[in-house]
Amino acid sequence: MPVDPIYPFPLKRPSIMAALLSAMLTLPASAASTAPSPSETAVQLAPFGFDLSGMDGAVKPGDNFNGYANGAWQTRTAVPADQSSFGVFDTLGALTLQRNHALLDAAQAHPGSKIGDLYASFMDEDAAERKGLAPLQGQLAQIAGATDKAALAALLASLQRLGVDGLIDVEIAADDHAPTKVAARLHQSGLGLPNRQYYLDFGAKMSAARAAYSDYVRTLLVSAGADAAAAQERAQAVLAFETGLARVQWEAAATQDVDKTYNRWSSGQFAAQAAGMDWTDYLGGLGIGQQASVLVSEPSALSGAARLWDATPLPVLRDWMRTRLLDHYAPYLNQALVDAHFRFHGTMLSGTPEIRQRWKRGVSLVTRLMGGEIGKQYVDQYFPPASKAAVEQMVANLLAAYRQRLSAASWMEPATRAKALEKLTTFKAMVGYPDQWTDYTRLAIARDDLVGNAMRAEAFAYQLSLDKLDHPVDRSAWPLGPTSTAGWANRSTNVVIIPAALLQAPLFDPAADPAVNYGGVGAVIGHEISHHFDDQGRKYDASGTLSDWWTAQDAARFKDLTDQLVKQYDAYEPLPGVHANGATTLSENLADLGGLEASYLAYQLSLNGKPAPVLAGYSGAQRFFLGNAQIARTVYRPEALRQRLLTDVHAPAPLRIEEFRNMDSWYQAFDVQPGDREYLAPGQRVKIW
Repeated sequence: MPVDPIYPFPLKRPSIMAALLSAMLTLPASAASTAPSPSETAVQLAPFGFDLSGMDGAVKPGDNFNGYANGAWQTRTAVPADQSSFGVFDTLGALTLQRNHALLDAAQAHPGSKIGDLYASFMDEDAAERKGLAPLQGQLAQIAGATDKAALAALLASLQRLGVDGLIDVEIAADDHAPTKVAARLHQSGLGLPNRQYYLDFGAKMSAARAAYSDYVRTLLVSAGADAAAAQERAQAVLAFETGLARVQWEAAATQDVDKTYNRWSSGQFAAQAAGMDWTDYLGGLGIGQQASVLVSEPSALSGAARLWDATPLPVLRDWMRTRLLDHYAPYLNQALVDAHFRFHGTMLSGTPEIRQRWKRGVSLVTRLMGGEIGKQYVDQYFPPASKAAVEQMVANLLAAYRQRLSAASWMEPATRAKALEKLTTFKAMVGYPDQWTDYTRLAIARDDLVGNAMRAEAFAYQLSLDKLDHPVDRSAWPLGPTSTAGWANRSTNVVIIPAALLQAPLFDPAADPAVNYGGVGAVIGHEISHHFDDQGRKYDASGTLSDWWTAQDAARFKDLTDQLVKQYDAYEPLPGVHANGATTLSENLADLGGLEASYLAYQLSLNGKPAPVLAGYSGAQRFFLGNAQIARTVYRPEALRQRLLTDVHAPAPLRIEEFRNMDSWYQAFDVQPGDREYLAPGQRVKIW
């Protein structure tokens, strides 16, 4: 039995550890169905950029730093009725949503504007109700008319080009062993529930999720014309098929291992190594049939899926495809299907009681399907050149800090250190927006054709990816829009992207205290840089090639250090009986720790040798850690927290500031001493970069 490093008794002793983390992560019961007022959720920033009103001074920093920094905010904050969680990143998202809403309201007043017409087509709720399932009748008829599995495989491929989940997922990206070239990569796919554990765990929660999913599938099949009396049995057959897929799929931690997931198959190998699937029709329909070879991430899952496809009766496969089609397009259809989709995905899986207002869903649709076009307008209005310049200076300081930390890593041998420093010189950060915007000229948008618009936009995006094949990798390409509120790192190209919408208060404000900015967006950028040196990123050399450039001794030392971090996170139990998964979240936890260490040093460098001022009684070091804790503020509905713990490669947000326990600078800033509940002895603190 593992021992909790905070408390001197076994981790599974029920109340204290679980209660502390549960209080830190989940909303009060009294707030479970109450939408907060703006005054309850808004971040009230002090002049230097931190929300002092959200702190709880009665909590000792060394006992529960999240409670100290964010306790008052947690007490007064409820999850909005149309969300499954709420945190600071949601305030960024809400601000971006409102700004995009204003842009789209203006655009839809001018017919012929593609983003305006796409938004208008979604907002025409009456038209969606009148049309019902009519927009999908062509695809449903094709599924019904497929008389053999070869035809069904070709049809499955055509649906995937419209955004529908298939038996495999196709990614077009840099080849890890030849990073200047683009390759097609196949991933396991095909599940309607969040991941394999939802099918294979027989606890009460997962059993209830499966029962709800079966009911949802039944509803979808009946909507498509299935006999109500037989639909339940047909839904169970779909669930059984997906359970078979789940059994052969890899666990989340294994899918992140870049060595194990690099497997090249020639076009001729599929028939032998994954017999049972009509690969010629399927890969041809996906647009990758002419490739001499493709990369396969989970070979045994692919082989198992092909065997299952071969063994499953044709009517069951048709029903599974109907389910995947209807599930993907239900949000754009009549209200009955919109509601059914939300009851399952929103309420059952995430605990969200109310669906978002239609305008919010419409803005999100346009942002997802035409993010480059609306992003261009967003940047023009809301992202001044001064913000871009200020963040680029932060990036320069972060790289200088990383150079110092790499040079000082005593556990690394000189040969490994030299190559790590060489890799850092090839690093590229793209801030705000791309140099070249996506050209949507070829995308046809009609003001009165919502589902058709969605299908054409999905096909357009898929074709843009296919067009990259047989061309050199473009390091300047952006896979996400400027209005995204998440950063992105690409290990094969040694690139990170920091979108404009992420560069807003409280993560970043040009007028705020640098300590808070470095604790906020500085740590986020540092996190993305650190992904190039995490447990998987460290396997890529300066050219972005997946190669073994470490000495055996250094690789062993690194593994020992990362194992310590895995154990730290395995010890956390945010929900009774549900622990954090240190192995699944390792890459993100390493990026958090490396990003924090680098950003703290970058802040020190930004002072140019001058002492940091004391503001509101807090030192610069204290404000750095408070700034980082502020961006981790999040409360979850229990269902959403459970799903995140089981499926997400990121630890729940408040757990991510537990990385402070590994940083000597945090102990010094807040005088954390032995006996404090979050104290770790120096020998237990994980120090890598």
